[in-house]
Amino acid sequence: MNRDLGIRPVLFGSLGLERRLGVPLDPDDIDMLVPAVHIESRWHALKRLMEDSGFTLVVAAEHAFEKDGDVLAFALVESLTPFAGVPGDAIPNVYENDGAYRLLDLRQYLSVYKASHEDGYRREKHNNKDADKIALIEKALAQ
Repeated sequence: MNRDLGIRPVLFGSLGLERRLGVPLDPDDIDMLVPAVHIESRWHALKRLMEDSGFTLVVAAEHAFEKDGDVLAFALVESLTPFAGVPGDAIPNVYENDGAYRLLDLRQYLSVYKASHEDGYRREKHNNKDADKIALIEKALAQ
């Protein structure tokens, strides 16, 4: 994505939090946030890159791809500000394996999971897992 599309995606969700905390969270999927333009008007290029990498589009409405049982879904980085008050340009960079991505810091993750926890749909669907993640983040921040 860095080289082919000029995207420095945000590794998000449980996998991103797992990376930030350094503890296993057993994520169900990989959530990536990208600038809206790559989903709204440059979707064909992102989709082609994913397909060329062996992924198959499985849920178009969620921009979700699958490869060998792993699901990777894309959403808009711009959604973070209205949802959780996290400005997309404030997310720290991570440089790894000749590539780069962005990863929320723990305070940003806390804002996201608190906002998610307030969402009744997520509470029902995810069996209150957000509350457990909030507790883990608060514990890490207190240390």
